[in-house]
Amino acid sequence: MAQQQSVAIKVDGATLAPFDRGTISAAEWQIRVDLAATYRLVALYGWDDLVFTHISARVPGPEHHFLINPYGLGFDEITASSLVKIDLEGKPQHSTPHYVNAAGFTIHSAMHIHSPDANCVIHTHSPDGAAVAAQDHGLLPVSQNAMVLWGDIAYHDYEGVALDITERERLVADMGAKHCMILRNHGLLTMGKSCSDAFMRLYYLERACTYQVRALSAGVAHLNMPNQGVPEHTAEMVQWSFDGGTAKIGWPALLRKLDRENPGYDA
Repeated sequence: MAQQQSVAIKVDGATLAPFDRGTISAAEWQIRVDLAATYRLVALYGWDDLVFTHISARVPGPEHHFLINPYGLGFDEITASSLVKIDLEGKPQHSTPHYVNAAGFTIHSAMHIHSPDANCVIHTHSPDGAAVAAQDHGLLPVSQNAMVLWGDIAYHDYEGVALDITERERLVADMGAKHCMILRNHGLLTMGKSCSDAFMRLYYLERACTYQVRALSAGVAHLNMPNQGVPEHTAEMVQWSFDGGTAKIGWPALLRKLDRENPGYDA
C-alpha cells in the first residue's frame, strides 16, 4: 500500500523553539529574503492559487533543511521570517502557528534530494500552465519563450494529490537532468541554483504557455511551426541566461518592482 501523509502537518510549538533571526546565519537570512520575494513575485504576476502550491529553497549547510511557505498565508503575505524550515522528512525545525502542506513536501523534497542544482523549486497551478499540462502534445515550439527552454522540459503523469511519498521516486525519474517539468493535468515546476534562476525559468515557461493557449485559439492547423533544428539552436544560444546570466541581471529590477508594489517581504 502506498505510504501517504495527512494533508497538512501541524507544528508542535510546545517542543520547538520559535524562529529567531539571531540564531541563523547571514546566508540563511538572504535565502529567506529571496524566497519571500519569489513568493510575492509569483503572486504579482498572477500565478498563485489561493494558499496552494509552493516554492521552496535549500538552506545552506550540511543539515539538508529547506524553507517552505506556512500553509494558510497568501503568497503576497509571505515574509522572510514567516517561512518554515523543515528537513527532508518533512519535520519542522521551529514552531509556527501555521501548518505545513504535505503535498508541497512530497514534490519539493523529491527535487531537493535529486539535484544539487535544486536550491530553489517553484510549483504553480497557473491557468495557462494547467491548460498546457492538459494538452496531449504538451508544450509546442510556437514561441521564442518555448524554444529558449527546448530540451529542458520533463513531463510527469498525474497520480492524484501528491500525498503518496513514493511518488518522489517517479518524479525524480521523470525529471532526469532537466530543470523544468510539466505536471500533466496539474501544473508547472521549475528549479534552479538560486531563486532568481528558478523564477526566470518559470517566467519563460509561464509566458510560453500563455502564448500557446492564445495561438491555439485559432486552431492547430493555423500554427506556424519553426524550421527543423531551430528550437534546439535557440535553446543553445541562450543557456547562459540561466544559472547566473540574465536571471542574475534581472533579479534586482524585480526586487525594485516589489519594493514599489508590495514591500515588506524582507521582514
